Amino acid sequence: MNFMAAVRYACRDGWRLIVRHWGMSLLTIFTAMSVFFIIGASTLFVLNVRNIVSSLENQMTIQAYLKPKADVKAAEKAIEALPYVKETKLITKDMALERLRSRIGEQAKAVMLLGENPLPESIEIKVRKASDVAETARLLVAVPEIEDIVYAGRVAEKLTKVSGFVEKFSIVMLLVAIAASGVVLFNTIRISVYSREEEIGVMMMVGATSTYVTLPFVIQGFILGLTGAFFASLLLGGTYYAAVTRLKDMLPFIPFIESTKLTGKLAFMLICCGATVSLISSLMAVEKFIRKASKPL
Repeated sequence: MNFMAAVRYACRDGWRLIVRHWGMSLLTIFTAMSVFFIIGASTLFVLNVRNIVSSLENQMTIQAYLKPKADVKAAEKAIEALPYVKETKLITKDMALERLRSRIGEQAKAVMLLGENPLPESIEIKVRKASDVAETARLLVAVPEIEDIVYAGRVAEKLTKVSGFVEKFSIVMLLVAIAASGVVLFNTIRISVYSREEEIGVMMMVGATSTYVTLPFVIQGFILGLTGAFFASLLLGGTYYAAVTRLKDMLPFIPFIESTKLTGKLAFMLICCGATVSLISSLMAVEKFIRKASKPL
């Protein structure tokens, strides 16, 4: 039998296996869809948390107040030379007063009662990560032009912990979900093989190759896994944007991810993951019986 004929047989028989066990096939598709939906939802949750943490880290600043007659250029140069500094911005006395006005309104006029702006000049410093804030603040103490340093130390520590937790959580969730999908598909294919154990043995005895016998079961698992992942991607896309629209109305200050390009890449990843896991699970499920049927009586 030539290659194309073998492929046609495998596709036809794989589809027959799905139809013959239609109840189990539907259950497998639904279960695979649920598992891959959880994988996608977990991934989007982790990406959104990372985006929020990254946004907060970008807003995390250290305020370095300068001495009354400090050399501003020398201070900026010394600060920019520090290892964790991402960006610096000089806040003049007038800028500081304007910021105070925007926060407390007309009450800011009270600081001008003496006739001169008493607010000090400062340098606003952004670091690369929240975990770098404390170390940068410690290094800033050694800069002679700086009189005082203000930063949200506890917030930086909590952001660092959240960022670390999110990374570990994302890896664990991904591994658990992939393992669960593999087990579901493996058991489904194994049930199909059990129902044809005698037939497989006869085919092997009359000279059928292991590849010829295995292909229909692999195609069955591939179709079921791919279909489950495809429907999971569609469901995830619809529910995610509906949820984000509602959450934005309730929490407009939180930067949720709304990139259709990103969700499209995630859908493609889920479908590829479904195809790969189903192929591996199918091969593992069939291999045991092929080896058993290949042994001489």
